[in-house]
Amino acid sequence: MVAINPSDIAIIIIVALVLFVGSSKIPELFRSMGRALGEFKKGRMEAEMEINQMQTQQSQPNVQQSQKTTSAEDLEKQIRDLQNQLDQLKKQQGTK
Repeated sequence: MVAINPSDIAIIIIVALVLFVGSSKIPELFRSMGRALGEFKKGRMEAEMEINQMQTQQSQPNVQQSQKTTSAEDLEKQIRDLQNQLDQLKKQQGTK
């Protein structure tokens, strides 16, 4: 059984390109392949940026919700303190 190395495959592909496409078209072919690869990388980077942005947006509401909970608890505490102060003032006025 014959084992084919990656370098053997590359040589076969290059020979096939020269035979079927012609030697004058090879630089143009590789140029277009390079552009396509660049566009692919650009699209992949944009998709990764969108995913990261969506993940940060999803994590931010959790932080904001916990801040709202904390601020709601603070407001409730302030209301209780004010009610206690109001009760104390009413008692003071009632004793006068």
